[in-house]
Amino acid sequence: MTVQQTMHTENGIDVDALRSTVDAIAQDPQLAKSRFHIHNTWISGGHNQSTITSFYGAKQENEHLQTFTLDADEPPILAGQDIGPNPVEHLLNALAACVTTGMVYHAAIRGIHIEELESHLEGDIDLRGFLGLSNEVRKGYENIRVTFKVKTDAENLERLKAFTKFSPVLDVVSHGTNVDIRIESK
Repeated sequence: MTVQQTMHTENGIDVDALRSTVDAIAQDPQLAKSRFHIHNTWISGGHNQSTITSFYGAKQENEHLQTFTLDADEPPILAGQDIGPNPVEHLLNALAACVTTGMVYHAAIRGIHIEELESHLEGDIDLRGFLGLSNEVRKGYENIRVTFKVKTDAENLERLKAFTKFSPVLDVVSHGTNVDIRIESK
């Protein structure tokens, strides 16, 4: 006789696997210590390319199933070739992806079903800061607006909004992070 186990999924997440990960980290907090890294190479002009092959987590280096390549450039209006999104668009993408993932994972583990979820992000930058034309203007985003449209039971909306606070990228964007920059001779 064959015994079939059913996987408990919610919102496309294997909830049993997620719960196992959470339980393992609760038992051994050192498993939570992670380090993500990328390698970036300048190509020409505003074009540069990042590759991502692995990350450190669960006390070991973990290889991705594939190498990820991300191109960045500037649009022609900023003297670029528009080969890829510009860096501040990559930041909006990282924010959208991280908040979405956090919301979906926290909803799944709590049994909240999400049928559809999409977001629209926009950020305001005064380029005088980036261009060095004003010390009075911030170099980065002055404001970012995120709007989610969610198809779920109405009583879930406030809980879903609360789950956005678990996003690491939202935390970095909202509270800042120390960044140590070194320049070395090649």
